[in-house]
Amino acid sequence: MNQLVDGEWRTDAYETTNDDGAFERQETTFRDWIGEEFPAEAGRYRLYVSYACPWAHRTLIARSLKGLEDAISVSVVDPFRDEDGWQFSPEKEGCTEDPVLGADYLRELYVQADPDVTARVTVPVLWDEEEGTIVNNESREVLRMLDTEFEEQATRDVDLYPEGYREEVDEIIDAIYEPINNGVYRAGFAGSQEAYDEAIDDLFSALDHWDSVLGEQRYLAGDRLTDADVCMFTTLVRFDQVYHTHFMCNVMQIRDYENLWPYLRDLYQTPGVAETVDMDHIKEHYYTTHPDVTPTRIIARGPDLDFEAPHDRGELEGEPPAALARAD
Repeated sequence: MNQLVDGEWRTDAYETTNDDGAFERQETTFRDWIGEEFPAEAGRYRLYVSYACPWAHRTLIARSLKGLEDAISVSVVDPFRDEDGWQFSPEKEGCTEDPVLGADYLRELYVQADPDVTARVTVPVLWDEEEGTIVNNESREVLRMLDTEFEEQATRDVDLYPEGYREEVDEIIDAIYEPINNGVYRAGFAGSQEAYDEAIDDLFSALDHWDSVLGEQRYLAGDRLTDADVCMFTTLVRFDQVYHTHFMCNVMQIRDYENLWPYLRDLYQTPGVAETVDMDHIKEHYYTTHPDVTPTRIIARGPDLDFEAPHDRGELEGEPPAALARAD
């Protein structure tokens, strides 16, 4: 796989699977925090994202739910990623240029931040335009910063990490990460039958568990929309269109689940969420970017899902924050 090594782009830098054929995700590199060194200020920060990437998608949802669109700008890379990595294709629908460096590739910003960096070039990236550097490229941390550190810049009174729920929210995010969020990748990129079977068993055991939980409560942490739901949503919304087929997660589809499917529609219909979903970018990225999985790069056509269908989740205790009340 491709990454920067001592500031130079390499196409043979690391293996994605271990000796047993199991997928291993690398740690992210830039881990600073909004605070004294990087104060929360409107107009100072830019998010670099891909609509296709579930990790970057988390941060777009938080930005939208909090009403931070005017405070934090966004640049969107091309959903197609070849051996040169994420690129800027402003002529392509839904994509933007890089107004900071006029870069052709996202890796140029990594080198600008650290000329000797050794790292995978990933999204999201939280960029400080004043200091000209990367603050953080760990999605969970960027998600949390957008939710907790920009209260004065937010135009919506939405708290995705509320007091009294925080320990549970963190436990849920930890619990769904390996079997579900990363589990679809563990299945799709498995290099052995044993590694694939283990990933599939973990994935569908976890989906079955949370389907049962959601039969009794509206959200993962009970009666409140939280970061945990954001992290679950970005995997579930891609599942039937991509992971079921492309990553061979075909034991069941999300629309087959009694509670996960209406839960997914409930989240999708929460004001501020649907506009962050670009299914064309999602499908183009997965079906064209992993030649080891789909060498023909043919984009699967279906299924045609109605995310706007009624869900009846309002009958359970809990509702979105008042600032996200939907006017029907």
